[in-house]
Amino acid sequence: MDTRPTSDRLRETLFNVLAPRIKGVAFLDLYAGSGAVGIEALSRGAAQAEFVERADGALKALRGNLAKLGLKAAIHPSGVAAYLRRAGGKRFDVVFLDPPYDAREEYEAVLGMLGGAASAPRSQNRDLGHPILNEGAIIIAEHRRKEKLEDQYGALQRTRLLEQGDAALSFFSLEAEG
Repeated sequence: MDTRPTSDRLRETLFNVLAPRIKGVAFLDLYAGSGAVGIEALSRGAAQAEFVERADGALKALRGNLAKLGLKAAIHPSGVAAYLRRAGGKRFDVVFLDPPYDAREEYEAVLGMLGGAASAPRSQNRDLGHPILNEGAIIIAEHRRKEKLEDQYGALQRTRLLEQGDAALSFFSLEAEG
């Protein structure tokens, strides 16, 4: 009951936007819950998806969903900030985050880390953002429509805002070096 899944309609909107670039990507589903968004990414052609979730009930549902579908994917039973602090060497093209709507501090902390404002040391060949982000990565945050996120978190710049019902999707990318 503590898990609020992304609605089917909002998930369809998300993947309509991602359709031109989902094939072959590495997808990271933060606050994965039942895994519906990452599983959808795999079904639409993502090369891999990894899931980060710490709630026992959600982990059970996530493992069950992957097993029912015969999918193999890495599951990280961890808090998101802890995962990001130790996620060395892995790189992702699309990162989706859907923390509990009431956890405003989670949005601030995680988007700040991904934007490099509070991230672990950057790799030597990257100047912006968290080292898990591939060049051209997209970061999408699902949030309450009435809960406005900042336009910028470190090197992350919002590029698009889609609102649907009570929910919204904020799309971010690394700002270009100027």
